[in-house]
Amino acid sequence: MLQIFSDLATWLTFGILNLDPNTKLADATHFFIEDTTKIFALLLFMIYVIALVRASLNVERVRVYLAGKNQFLGYFMGSVFGAVTPFCSCSSIPVFLGFTSAGIPVGITMAFLITSPLINEVAVLLLLSLLGWKFTVIYIFVGMSVGMLAGTFLDSIHAERWLQSFAAKALEKGKQQGKLTQDEALTPAKMTLIDRHNFAKSETIEIFNRVWKWVIIGVGLGAALHGFVPDGWIESHLGDGQWWSVPAAVLVGIPLYSNATGVIPIMESLIMNGLPIGTTLAFCMATVAASFPEFILLKQVMQWRLLMMVFAILLVSFTLIGWIFNAISPIL
Repeated sequence: MLQIFSDLATWLTFGILNLDPNTKLADATHFFIEDTTKIFALLLFMIYVIALVRASLNVERVRVYLAGKNQFLGYFMGSVFGAVTPFCSCSSIPVFLGFTSAGIPVGITMAFLITSPLINEVAVLLLLSLLGWKFTVIYIFVGMSVGMLAGTFLDSIHAERWLQSFAAKALEKGKQQGKLTQDEALTPAKMTLIDRHNFAKSETIEIFNRVWKWVIIGVGLGAALHGFVPDGWIESHLGDGQWWSVPAAVLVGIPLYSNATGVIPIMESLIMNGLPIGTTLAFCMATVAASFPEFILLKQVMQWRLLMMVFAILLVSFTLIGWIFNAISPIL
């Protein structure tokens, strides 16, 4: 089925635009058209299908469910909910406040917020086609582990004392008062098929409108890397697996911003140009989960000490992940 997108890109690039197949412009244009149409089609289909399944799930039930769990199980559940819900860094403040208002510990909230931008259904599907099921499973495990370990550490040092005053007050008030009872909150909403369709349609439009520009930016950068970077340049500079190439890739990724969907085509181009998988993953994770825009938003609810601590945890985690993947990739 994916051959359809390649055929469409070939027809538009060489038939309609009449570009010379031997030029880098044609190569980049073909890559851009094929990946853009493929990702858009997968986005629309997957968001709609997942939204149908998730039609009865709302954030209030997630908050109450997490608030009622054992704390260590809460880290796992927070990470799971982060993996299956469509939040990104642009939603950081309202989600953070919603969780703290429900009295959920900061560590569980951070497990959710760190995992959510790293893992989503579209990114998993694209990774599966790009790297295979082994790497995809490891990526999911690693993404959830980063969120859980970061959450555990932050709770162990009582990181809630470094929240902004209004967020700390919301957390304390949530602990004392609670919200809905768990039975009330977890009672499945009764929705007809039409209701589910309307919900899925609305969510598909909303999410697509939020991410389409990042897909184009991501594919555009990927096309530029794929078509115009001289053969062997990336491999000669970062592709030999030097220890310093991983932290360097993490630092390069910080000033950038993308979501997990938009960064996949960049990942594809980097790997195709010879960058090791671990170095590529470290760069992409930094771009998605440790970007300046996200931390500017989170500064509104965190004091500098907590913000810098979260930042340092992510940088160290992504660097270790890159080294581990570079080490195990030859045997997978």
